[in-house]
Amino acid sequence: MDRFQFVDDLQREWTGKFVVVKAERPELKRFDGIVGRVVTVNYNGKAVIDFQDGGWYDITASPEFLTKVDPEEAKAKYKNVNSAQPIPEKQG
Repeated sequence: MDRFQFVDDLQREWTGKFVVVKAERPELKRFDGIVGRVVTVNYNGKAVIDFQDGGWYDITASPEFLTKVDPEEAKAKYKNVNSAQPIPEKQG
């Protein structure tokens, strides 16, 4: 399987899924307990995740780093449909 096929498979598996990070990984502690939504998977094999704070973060698309969350449970915890909205009181 070539690299492009591998990443296409990752995209099908992860895109649109709700996830939480494996908090035992020190580099992911800051996202502990926050439900994110995978926007896409880039060609470096990183899941681009919206953690509801206005930024998107790339984390390896793998069960070693991420756990999928049941969509019904996640929708109750995922507060922001689109975090990339302007915040007028923070605009200059």
